[in-house]
Amino acid sequence: MADTVDVVLIGGGIMSATLGTVLRELDPTLSIVLVERLGGPARESSDGWNNAGTGHAANCEMNYTPEKVDGSIDIAKALEVNVEFDLSRQLWAHLVQHGAIPDPTRFIRSAPHCAFVTGADNVTFLRKRHAAMSAHHCFAGMEYSENSATIAEWAPLVIEGRDPAAPVAATRMMTGADVDYGTLTHLLIDALGARQGFEARYGAEVDALTRDDDGLWTVGYRAHGDHGVSGQVRARFVFSGAGGASLTMLQKSGILEGQGYGGFPVSGIWLRCDNPAVVERHRVKVYGKAAHGSPPMSVPHLDTRVVRGRHSLMFGPFAGFSPKFLRDGSYLDLVRSVRPANLLPLLDVAVHALKLEEYLADQVVLSEQGRIDTLRQFYPEADPADWTEAVAGQRVQVIEPNGHGGGTLAFGTALVGSADSSFIALMGASPGASTAASIALDVLRRCFADRLTAWLPRLRAVIPTYGIDLKADAEACRRTRAATATVLGLADITKINHRSKGTAA
Repeated sequence: MADTVDVVLIGGGIMSATLGTVLRELDPTLSIVLVERLGGPARESSDGWNNAGTGHAANCEMNYTPEKVDGSIDIAKALEVNVEFDLSRQLWAHLVQHGAIPDPTRFIRSAPHCAFVTGADNVTFLRKRHAAMSAHHCFAGMEYSENSATIAEWAPLVIEGRDPAAPVAATRMMTGADVDYGTLTHLLIDALGARQGFEARYGAEVDALTRDDDGLWTVGYRAHGDHGVSGQVRARFVFSGAGGASLTMLQKSGILEGQGYGGFPVSGIWLRCDNPAVVERHRVKVYGKAAHGSPPMSVPHLDTRVVRGRHSLMFGPFAGFSPKFLRDGSYLDLVRSVRPANLLPLLDVAVHALKLEEYLADQVVLSEQGRIDTLRQFYPEADPADWTEAVAGQRVQVIEPNGHGGGTLAFGTALVGSADSSFIALMGASPGASTAASIALDVLRRCFADRLTAWLPRLRAVIPTYGIDLKADAEACRRTRAATATVLGLADITKINHRSKGTAA
């Protein structure tokens, strides 16, 4: 007979690890089983080389700050993402302070975040973006320059070899971070495993998800790989944080709320540089601006990366199409996901997502030399001998039913759960990992609302600003960032003496 636990987490990535950590911090008596199809944690999208590791705080990602019809810059989305990352910082700082994570430098390091553009129109956009963002306390200290010499001090690789007469502009936030989410996932799961009441079952592929008459869920899994395991476990609550496979889990659950949802898989390729002479000169993350009409996934960026303790540079992403929902998935994943309920939403998106389809078609046929040429638009003196291709993880963009028989392609994340709050699936991609704590809190509000009042004192010990709007409370924002910066070893804006006061140089 299957054993019964309080919580089953499907997927061994950063989201399951984060939600499991938060739940055990709030109630150490909860019994939790994590079920992962591969032989260990963080081997899909959470792996250090399968995501950008930017520590998304909307400092440099220009797709979060669209230009309105009247020419003004909308920073609402940027503010939302910015303060969501604060929640993750608070959770990590709490775990470090209480010994669950012994050394934060194993997964997080300071890395200034820069936005960089060329061309007169883009310079105008970035100037307006900086004015709008730097006026808000959440982006205090954001520097701006149109001076090539200044930008060369911030990020020399993007300036060297460039026409000195070409218009350029950049912003810089010294408080940015680089995060190795793969290592962080291992640290969180190790900390969970050190306490009774948690078990991870690897090599276990979920093939059945059934709601029983008594209200519990039976999660059946079969062996995957040479050392896989088969079995069942019953649970009062099930969370699917299985990346692209969350759509499959949602469909297996059979909940009415999941009908009509579909997924659009996108593969990725990075260019990676391990030459120490180059890597040492670019200890920043520099994001460019996507071409007009291009999807958010097309934003180019040249990033310093520290994965499992090794320093490298990454440029990309270059997108492609694969019908797999996971990097280690099946080429039949997309076909198997088609249902009568989501057929029309899928067709609707296929008809109306022409710009995305054109972009992917261009990316699929892009040659190795074409990728180097794209890199040189960002880093003019790049030597092809320094760069190799690295395959990134799969992303499955959410196709949401619009209620009128059609569908909408969404580029963020979505939580889809049952009416009784006993099952919920996280779907979608960016900025996922960076906002893991915020997503975990959303799961608590939706699925554990009856316990939140009792948990509130403990929750505020873990996330001190829970219930405080950091977008509105400037002092609370400053205070929490100073506190978490000290614990995590990050730059604190209140202690940085900026040469620039935020004016164009």
